[in-house]
Amino acid sequence: MRWLAEGSSEAVADALRVVAPELSGHEVVVRETLGEEDPQWWAASAMVGDQYVVKFAWSQPAALRVAHEIGVLAALANESGVPFLPEVTASSTDPVLLVTRRVPGTALFDIVDSIDRDHAGRQLAIFLAGLHQAFERADHLVGGQQPVLLPPATTQTIRAGIGPWIRPDQVDSVMRWCDWTDDILASPAPTVLAHGDLHGGNQVWQGDELRVVIDFETVGTAEPEYDLRAFPGTGPGVELLQATMNHYQQISGRNLSPERVMAWHLRTALGDALWRSEAGVPLPDHRTPIAWIDDLAARFSALRIHPAS
Repeated sequence: MRWLAEGSSEAVADALRVVAPELSGHEVVVRETLGEEDPQWWAASAMVGDQYVVKFAWSQPAALRVAHEIGVLAALANESGVPFLPEVTASSTDPVLLVTRRVPGTALFDIVDSIDRDHAGRQLAIFLAGLHQAFERADHLVGGQQPVLLPPATTQTIRAGIGPWIRPDQVDSVMRWCDWTDDILASPAPTVLAHGDLHGGNQVWQGDELRVVIDFETVGTAEPEYDLRAFPGTGPGVELLQATMNHYQQISGRNLSPERVMAWHLRTALGDALWRSEAGVPLPDHRTPIAWIDDLAARFSALRIHPAS
């Protein structure tokens, strides 16, 4: 396996001449990254002309994730029950490069307020049920079946670091929520093949129709609820989460636990708020950890879950 020497458009263009020479005449525009200093994050994507997207890496840790995604998509391409997959047009591990056809559309984050969330939830449930059931049909699907990559922060990390970033009156609630999360996730749960990072930015929609799900580099084994961990924070209220869970249970016959979803959501949301605050990186919605804590309390209430009682 070989990765690029740097994350420049010139390096990507050179790699394309090797992996997909038919695309080498197109302009390459690298997507801006956060500029992480850690080589773990030295990966990015670029537009190739107006029809293709290329994913690449310029460090070993990042290249391993892209190579993993290449293997996952190759395996899932043979699974007719998994819809909304990217169309791979070229891939290589020498150098590591993944080229997919661009699907025009909009991230779910940008349209969720205006679409029918029951209709959206059904489509997401179809994707999730197909992906999760693929594991049951083929336990050799991705070879070696590893847990999902890059899991969210632990409650220990959240307890130790969140205090300076929230109101004093919120600290006790967060500590109790963390205790509750530990209790909920202490019991084992069946595992499936999970996407691992199914937030709104990894979905492409046209109107209220899901076109494609992207970014499969974190795929691995996890409980089904893990794949819903971003849903409570997507859109107003918890309507999308509830719709997706209802349709998923009808399609798959598998019951989902809203408590386990919210336990994973808490670790995800507060872990994200913590590392961004410590790194001086704005939260995705440009609000504050204080506001996120208030949102979490509202979501627990809407789902009639009382972790702090």
